[in-house]
Amino acid sequence: MGSETPKQFLSLEGVPIVVHTLRKFNDADTIDEIYLGVRPEDMERAQAEIQREQFSKPVHLVAGGATRQQTVSLCLQEAPPDTEIVVVHDAVRPFVTTEMIGLAVEAARKSGAVILGIPSVDTVKQVERQTILGTIPRERIVLAQTPQAFQFSIFKEACDRAEADGYEGTDEASLVERLGHNVTVLMGSDRNIKITKPSDLPLARLFFAQEQDQAERRAKSLI
Repeated sequence: MGSETPKQFLSLEGVPIVVHTLRKFNDADTIDEIYLGVRPEDMERAQAEIQREQFSKPVHLVAGGATRQQTVSLCLQEAPPDTEIVVVHDAVRPFVTTEMIGLAVEAARKSGAVILGIPSVDTVKQVERQTILGTIPRERIVLAQTPQAFQFSIFKEACDRAEADGYEGTDEASLVERLGHNVTVLMGSDRNIKITKPSDLPLARLFFAQEQDQAERRAKSLI
């Protein structure tokens, strides 16, 4: 992002991006507890933001590891052993909806493993260095998003197996795929963006303004 501030703590209309994301999970009926993995050096900053927000649900801070996968595994270790469903989400996807979260949880209860994804609108090429090896049919391509939801026992086995094998995945579903377990794909949203580069911020501000406008209209309709 070209900033010394970690992207999840960058301000989106006066509030850190991660707080916007946490608000969605705090409001989701299907979520009981939240575990936020952060770098050890960011623990104090994250704690201050959580205390300032005063969430209605428990938000547990977990010092993360060197990689995303290690951080997720450390959070998983803190979850109660009777946990039914684990939902993993990127801190910098603040436009997830409570409906998306609920659908992912309910689907995971049935199938065991679920991700959100959207079809690719671009032509996808398989390449080696600067040479095209082939064209992958778009109908076979899904761009993975979060939340990704899993039955606790399945996901724990997947994480343990990956650690034992020294495997590092790019998302949580890839760990479950290695078990030979089917992963269901639910339709995600073009609005469920991951804020990773400076050009994402203007779009995020637009989406936030639209969310605020919708919330105000709903509030007026209830009066």
